[in-house]
Amino acid sequence: MSKFDQKTAVITGATSGMALAAARLFAAEGAHAYITGRRKDKLDQAAAAISAAAPGRVTGVQADSGSPDDLDRLFETVKSGHGRVDVVYASAGIGSVTEPLEAVTTASFDDVFGVNVRGTLLTVQKAVPLMTAGGSVIINGSAGAVKGVPGNTVYAASKAALRSFARTWAAELAGRGIRVNLISPGPIDTATFDGIPGQFKDGIKAMVPLGRFGAPEEIAATVLFFASADSSFVTGTELAVDGGLAQV
Repeated sequence: MSKFDQKTAVITGATSGMALAAARLFAAEGAHAYITGRRKDKLDQAAAAISAAAPGRVTGVQADSGSPDDLDRLFETVKSGHGRVDVVYASAGIGSVTEPLEAVTTASFDDVFGVNVRGTLLTVQKAVPLMTAGGSVIINGSAGAVKGVPGNTVYAASKAALRSFARTWAAELAGRGIRVNLISPGPIDTATFDGIPGQFKDGIKAMVPLGRFGAPEEIAATVLFFASADSSFVTGTELAVDGGLAQV
């Protein structure tokens, strides 16, 4: 029997990349995955791909993580379907890493913080009433939060805020037996880098001690570690999955 049999996992922003890989892995390991995405066509494609390998173990809910109403609908769907949440992977995020300080506007700031910070807060806030002892919250941070990269002002700051969330919520929810941790991916081979000139990608690889981009599946495996009893004595921590980019 899988360690995730009869478990319910909520994964936001799971129509592609790291979150989709995590949703696939949760379903393969026996959990029922509730996934969200803003675009219905992409959401339906992701749900179909997961269902093909793990029939009956995925539910797609169209939702924008920056919308309180959408999140209410998400967790009402979870409540009526399974009655509880065992795992939350708050992965939904947006932002540009090529926006110089002079180009930042109130609109671009509000857009990024609305999804990355407020959206993460509301996702976890609305999930907690459905969680019991043994529950796990995993927040998607970024190696960019600790790297001084030009053009990364707003995105990096939003991810740094999530590190603070993980510490505070770990302390606040410990008495309820709920663990909270954060992963900080480095450059991962996702659609984010589609169309990027090869010379630019080679420059990024050169900054990574392991000399390559990470794979979405490597992030997914880390998420499952934090979600499982294998990390039962781990909370409030940040785990860099960045090939050493921000570590050495």
